[in-house]
Amino acid sequence: MQLAFCLYKYFPYGGLQRDFLRIALTCQARGHEVRVYALEWQGEVPPGFDLIRVPVNALSNHWRYAKFTDWVHADLVRRPADRVIGFNKMPGLDVYYAADPCFEDKARTLRKPLYRLSPRYRHFSVYERAVFGPEHHTEILMISTAQQPLFVKYYGTPARRFHLLPPGIAPDRRATDSAAALRAVARERFGGEFGLQADDLLLVQIGSDFPRKGLDRSIAAMAALPEALKRRTRLIALGSDDATPFFTQAAKLGIADRVFIPGGRDDVPQFLLAADVLLHPARHENTGTVLLEALVAGLPVLATAACGYAHRIADADAGRIVAEPFVQGELDAALAGMLADDAARARWQRNALAYAASADLYSLPEKAADVILGRRG
Repeated sequence: MQLAFCLYKYFPYGGLQRDFLRIALTCQARGHEVRVYALEWQGEVPPGFDLIRVPVNALSNHWRYAKFTDWVHADLVRRPADRVIGFNKMPGLDVYYAADPCFEDKARTLRKPLYRLSPRYRHFSVYERAVFGPEHHTEILMISTAQQPLFVKYYGTPARRFHLLPPGIAPDRRATDSAAALRAVARERFGGEFGLQADDLLLVQIGSDFPRKGLDRSIAAMAALPEALKRRTRLIALGSDDATPFFTQAAKLGIADRVFIPGGRDDVPQFLLAADVLLHPARHENTGTVLLEALVAGLPVLATAACGYAHRIADADAGRIVAEPFVQGELDAALAGMLADDAARARWQRNALAYAASADLYSLPEKAADVILGRRG
């Protein structure tokens, strides 16, 4: 079967992009041909993928996305595919992977009414309806239950078209019997790279789009730590984004020498093992896969309730969740309490590993492939 995957941008460190790659590789491993249409691609192309960099440009993103869609549809007329799978909302999809929240709800609740007169609104509204409208037949792969009621509210999408997927945590994130030894090795290596000392406390934050992930909140919480804890604490933020505003913030707060933003990394599992707490005070997050990556590594989590997977941390009793609406002082207090309580962190670690051993946190690519390959037009 010929499969056509569509996404605007691929880069190795994005959550949506990692899910796309694992789903496409799973379909390929089952014997199917993979063609990928993308505007931008960073990194290696897997063997056997037919990557097509769609050659369109425009002054605005929404016009560029419209040109992308037209170009792809024309190419599919010349070279048909059995299934068209989208990781961004667009017309003509057989299957859509719903990583993004409901655009219409955001437009109506977070924007002024005049926004709905703009060309940008009209584009994204039409593209969202082309996926979720009841007159269409796109099968929808959901990674969180939080957004489905909103799509139903605005579009009346039939329930039978939604397919809730389990999380898709990569196996290399799981802690092994040698985790303690690997932690010691990782901390020694990071000592050379980041000046981490044996008795230091390491906070790690993982994810691109630093403003949405709340990196400014993390820096503020670290700066608010009691002086004795602050001297022992370092923060490393991994991801692809402009770090300048956050270095400036850390400098103003007097902690620039203990905040590191080294960009995207391929050694994320080592950071999860070396750290003492994962920080993820996101402003909004459909799921927050990194929360579960930390959980299966046995790393206590401090996150906001805005994360779709925050309930998993609460269910596992594997850390602390800061309620919405967000209050910075609550994050500050929660972080100080977690770092000061070695026994609690040890308990959260045990709870996390027990939960990881009993819950299905891993089969997203396989279940997504089942829907893609089993769909009938």
